[in-house]
Amino acid sequence: MIERLFGGRGSDPDWGKRTPPGQYLTDKFPVLHYGSVPPVDLARWDFRAWGEVDAPLTLTWDQLHALPRKTQTVDVHCVTRWSKLDTTWEGVPISAILELARVRPSASHVVAHCEQGYTTNLPLAVLADDDVILADTYDGKPLEPEHGWPLRLLVPKRYFWKSAKWVRGLEFLDHDERGFWERYGYHNDADPWREERLDER
Repeated sequence: MIERLFGGRGSDPDWGKRTPPGQYLTDKFPVLHYGSVPPVDLARWDFRAWGEVDAPLTLTWDQLHALPRKTQTVDVHCVTRWSKLDTTWEGVPISAILELARVRPSASHVVAHCEQGYTTNLPLAVLADDDVILADTYDGKPLEPEHGWPLRLLVPKRYFWKSAKWVRGLEFLDHDERGFWERYGYHNDADPWREERLDER
């Protein structure tokens, strides 16, 4: 049934090597999120970084867009068991934010804060990976609202709920603090290759 809903295994001959255990491939882009799509006014929109940083920052949409940009093609994996290969995103590499904010050595974790109070957490070492970006473009076009426009965090090596939609800021902490789904029983680490879907503690 999942294959019928999401499009099957696809045509990539290496799909088995690139797809974590328990996943199905799709050519579609399923829309899954908690709550409704929030309204956004870019004239009032900003992005913040604060907490364990030496240079807290607040960027307007235009200032964010003036930062270096990166385009990359990655595979993404949803906790609901679909995977989508060779997705192409463009946005600001997270390294640009880390450099501007001057993250302190005391920082070990980060909480992404999004519209409507949604949060998700990551170790700083995961956030700082070179394939993590603040994405505003998918497949050569601006993100659609249901996929996180104007900005979403893209963390390809974790289940997709860690790639928070409608992200508005990053709070750097010297300790771990679980986010929305993590508090409701989702696994704190969310590594798809280890099938870390639910916290079984």
